[in-house]
Amino acid sequence: MIKYIGSKRLLVPRILEIVEAVPDVASVVDLFSGTSRVSHALKAPGRHVRANDHTAYAHALARCYVQADADRVAEPAAQALAEMVAAPPLANWFTRTYCQDARYLHPDNGVRIAGMRKWIADHEGALEPDVRAILLVALMEAADRVDSTTGVQMAYLKEWAPRARRAVAPRMPAVLSGGGEAYCMDAVDAAGRLEGDLAYIDPPYNQHSYVSNYHVWETLVRWDEPDTYGKACKRVDCRTRKSPFNSRRAIRGAFERLVAAARSPWLLVSFSDEAFLSRDALERILSGRGPLLVVEQGHPRYIGARIGIHSPTGVKVGTVSHTRNTERLYLVAPNAQALAVAAERLDAGTA
Repeated sequence: MIKYIGSKRLLVPRILEIVEAVPDVASVVDLFSGTSRVSHALKAPGRHVRANDHTAYAHALARCYVQADADRVAEPAAQALAEMVAAPPLANWFTRTYCQDARYLHPDNGVRIAGMRKWIADHEGALEPDVRAILLVALMEAADRVDSTTGVQMAYLKEWAPRARRAVAPRMPAVLSGGGEAYCMDAVDAAGRLEGDLAYIDPPYNQHSYVSNYHVWETLVRWDEPDTYGKACKRVDCRTRKSPFNSRRAIRGAFERLVAAARSPWLLVSFSDEAFLSRDALERILSGRGPLLVVEQGHPRYIGARIGIHSPTGVKVGTVSHTRNTERLYLVAPNAQALAVAAERLDAGTA
């Protein structure tokens, strides 16, 4: 799985414990699926997962890790992957932009990634959509393992990172058996259309814009040669594709609409103490749906915060206020009796 601000890698075991404690959860809706790390883990025991995200790269990840059925697509995907990896290197707009104008990838790896991505584009008509998504994810993950960043795609290192000089090597993603569904919708729209026994809600909750921080993946998936701006060569649409969840003024109204629209009887909401929405405000909104159970867990902040604050010339100019934050999981039940059952099961499971 790839580096990601807001990744729930360390929280996944706790999320799974909570979901297991909720009675009769056979289907889950993940409204902000991101890397699909949580959706993948929820699907693994056999649940039917509906994963949604509005970015093209996240939709590809959801199609690979949630919708694709390994029993059906593993063999053709492995064959296509081998053919993709054998594609000739290519110097083009992608390598000029992300290996020269911005130093996301070492040129030796950039030409290989561009060549492999062109292979996918050249075979669009022959590739089944789920297989195509698997190839795109293999390419994204391979690029992530050899990038030269501090973790986000606008903080490129002045000197090539040691990993950036390793040869890029795509490999088969961990596709699961069984079905699922992947959607690419606005989260509020998805909340009103997608049904499940439980909705998992992990929205952006501060200034970190995912389409901006991971714009190279968005371009790699879209393959659309966008106009760019700034030293990071961000897509120009990063300026206009704004989420209300990244706005201190707009987040409360957006979250209220989302919670009101959700069609699942149970909600599991993940929020940080770094959010624009206060804990009191969040709990007032959620309490309108039903009784709450709150679970807290400490979590390290993203890598940029741990590295520190630097000037454009690379000089450290400030101090970081803290390197850890508190993640809270809010379980919202349809009624008090149902919540009591879940709480008792959770206590029994963690005793």
